[in-house]
Amino acid sequence: MTSHSIATVSLSGSLDEKLRATATAGFDAVEIFENDLLSFNGSPRDVGRLCRDLGLGICAFQPFRDFEGMPEPQRTRNFGRAERKFDLMQELGTDLLLICSNISPSSLGGIDRAAADFRELGRLAARRRLRVGFEALAWGRHVNDYRDAWEIVRRADHASIGIILDSFHALAPAFSTNPIQSIPADKIFLVQLADAPKLGLDVLSWSRHFRCFPGQGDLPVADFMRAIRSTGYAGPLSLEIFNDQFRAGSAVRTATDGLRSLILLEDQLAEGASKPSAAALQPGARSRGVGFIEFAVSEAKAGELAALFGQLGFRKTGSHRSKDVERWSQGRIELVVNSESDCFAHSHYLTHGPGVCAIAIDVDDANKTMARAEALMARTFHQPVGPGELEIPAIRGVGGSLLYFLEASGKNWDTDFEAIRSDAATDRLDTVDHISQSMPYDEMLSWLLFYTGILDLQRLPQMEIADPAGLVQSQALINRNDSMRLILNGSSATRTLSSRFIHEFFGSGVQHVAFSCADIFSSVADMRARGVDFLKIPDNYFDDIEAKYDLDAATMAALRTNQILYDREGDGEFFQIYTHSFDERFFFEIVQRRNYHGFGAANAAIRLAAQTREARLGSVGR
Repeated sequence: MTSHSIATVSLSGSLDEKLRATATAGFDAVEIFENDLLSFNGSPRDVGRLCRDLGLGICAFQPFRDFEGMPEPQRTRNFGRAERKFDLMQELGTDLLLICSNISPSSLGGIDRAAADFRELGRLAARRRLRVGFEALAWGRHVNDYRDAWEIVRRADHASIGIILDSFHALAPAFSTNPIQSIPADKIFLVQLADAPKLGLDVLSWSRHFRCFPGQGDLPVADFMRAIRSTGYAGPLSLEIFNDQFRAGSAVRTATDGLRSLILLEDQLAEGASKPSAAALQPGARSRGVGFIEFAVSEAKAGELAALFGQLGFRKTGSHRSKDVERWSQGRIELVVNSESDCFAHSHYLTHGPGVCAIAIDVDDANKTMARAEALMARTFHQPVGPGELEIPAIRGVGGSLLYFLEASGKNWDTDFEAIRSDAATDRLDTVDHISQSMPYDEMLSWLLFYTGILDLQRLPQMEIADPAGLVQSQALINRNDSMRLILNGSSATRTLSSRFIHEFFGSGVQHVAFSCADIFSSVADMRARGVDFLKIPDNYFDDIEAKYDLDAATMAALRTNQILYDREGDGEFFQIYTHSFDERFFFEIVQRRNYHGFGAANAAIRLAAQTREARLGSVGR
């Protein structure tokens, strides 16, 4: 079984905190980064003992810098320095030293010169039964390509000298990975993995600040690993991540995400394999949309929320058999209002105030979905159920909320409700179009991996939205047939709408829910007639829309009169309108799509400015 490792530089905290987080996440090995050791208030022997007590092997000590190709007297000094590191390694209990390619201006080029240095170092390492791995840094002065590093190792021709292959240093410069297949497996001493978003930065800055776990970025890490696998390499896979967010966040959460990324990468590589691993994950669940959305509110607020649902055209269609829980329906949308005082929803309300406490997702196989989620270290959830009540499989989601998994088109949960007959009415709204969740910016990559790992969601390119108080990063996730859409929002600015929501909601959660309709003008007219008031959009916006698009006069007048925003992509059209925030927490969006697949990103800044203005003026128009 492949060993899973992470470099201590990837995590926040002191060395002992990093090691405990690594073990808690479930890794079985670690790379000790030199700076972490130097700042640790204890001996290398103490670190080695702590690792053994935690069940962690030490797969490498790193980095040893500026070794090969140095002129005298630096060359002799380097060999003396290496001997000191060998002493330290033996105290730690590791046999592998990582040497990265030289960046010193004093270094001398030449493959044979470097090979001779490594051959001599190999003899010193062999006396102690140690090994040395050579890694090409993408910004190395003379060696910046793994193919040159391999040639140096090959010419060194010593059993104690091998190559260390790092996915970032191979993929960021867009080197071909095909030559990796010709490297003998026993000469690959370690494989390090990192992904990264595509950015227009120099490779050093890119590497030092924006690496991320496999599956969180845009590099073809799976292709790199396929080349590695073709060699027969079966040694450790180690994550080496330099990321400002990770080093400022929770070490346990980051380490857990790291191990999750390795499990998902190995699962991706196993797809189509002739002999699947016995530990292979259950296939990713096929999602079919949102089964229901549950709102946790107080008894006093339940009536206000129910009144808003009624104004939006929902009808009360059920009451729970034994709890203060109501079901509201329209089209294929199911909403649950939970004001029960002895259940999870109430604890969520006490922590966060009124808001979405659970989302039920319709999947093809709930049991297999749960098995996959548990294998990916999601936290399962159970609560007592009454006689005859259904226990729905659930895991913890964003902000401690729940994700339920339903089968049979999401209708198996309704057995807990007594049906209520309601007056016949025209259903204007049809489905949940998308759900938007706000979270701290440094958690976005974590939840991205969570959702795409457990469900069949793919990420769209990340958007940058201008809020009057700063920038908001917005990441959309969709399934294959567009029946499930999630948006993750985060901002490092403290006064943006998403950041204020987190502060006022006391944590991450659903900030808005969008419902789709076939005719937004008729839908809005009905809602206004029932008393709904919508977000006020400035006339300047509609003047610009009128100048930009060749809309007929009647459509333009209807947009302006009803405060409906408009966007166009090719021959696709998008209409959207927003309610005011409920209890200054969450709000609703009504959308109509005509062959349009986006989310109205061009209008986001307009909406955010209008909501900010409304908040400052104190609930304008209500």
